[in-house]
Amino acid sequence: MQVLNMLKNQTNFTNTEMRIADYIIQNITTIPTINIDVLAKLTYTSHSTIIRLCKKIGYDGFRSFKVAISEVVYNQLHLPSEVDANFPFKQEDLTMDIAKNMADLTIDTVKKTLAQLDEELLKSVAEMIYKSERIFLFSRGDSQVRARSFQSKLMKINKFAIISEEYADVAWNASNLTPNDCAIFLSYGGISPHNNRILQHFSNETIPTILITGNPNSDLIKLATKTILVVQEEYDFVKIGTFASQVAFEYILNTIYSILYAKEYRNNLANLKKKQALIEKGILSEEI
Repeated sequence: MQVLNMLKNQTNFTNTEMRIADYIIQNITTIPTINIDVLAKLTYTSHSTIIRLCKKIGYDGFRSFKVAISEVVYNQLHLPSEVDANFPFKQEDLTMDIAKNMADLTIDTVKKTLAQLDEELLKSVAEMIYKSERIFLFSRGDSQVRARSFQSKLMKINKFAIISEEYADVAWNASNLTPNDCAIFLSYGGISPHNNRILQHFSNETIPTILITGNPNSDLIKLATKTILVVQEEYDFVKIGTFASQVAFEYILNTIYSILYAKEYRNNLANLKKKQALIEKGILSEEI
């Protein structure tokens, strides 16, 4: 990254050289594929000025400079790096720096989550959902977006989940659950008097519950029938966004859905083809 640092520091650069350096930094992914003529036109400079800049930062010409830039671009796009889950980018980061950091954070989060998963626990959670008559999803804020995604997927295998906290009907929904149903709680912080009361009721009524949380010290754990714990390096409040926690939740719910799908794989595929035909060409088709 030495070449990039030199271009950013601009030590002893003339105004024209600064303009060239700024252009290269802002368009770094395109530099390996352009020639010196194009760069000169784009920066309103000349061959000699560009070569002089290359030599000033330690390269014998534009070709060797482009090789160094190519290495920077490759590293930014392909090699993983440690990313702060709470502040994955800085004010001065370039567009592709931010894109690379978000990709690295997503990949790292999934790997960390996978390492924390227990095979038998996943099987038992999927079995609990599979056997339930009804599925109720308890979640708020960003986690409810993940719940809705899970709800949509379950519909594809003829299982219908209810977003319990929709339209402020959570108490009524909670009061209607029976031991034949299943309640899934998504709460990364795991600190909620609201969920605590509901889980306490379900525990008293022997209603099966699944808690997915990132807090190993959550009071909700002792009330839930089964808990999937996914600890990420994400703070409760001081952060740009809930990136890591929501990636982890999405990955777990996608995994559970896939396990459910695989239990009746051939039947699900057959139903998929049948329903697609009905929707695309049958009476439910918009073309009719």
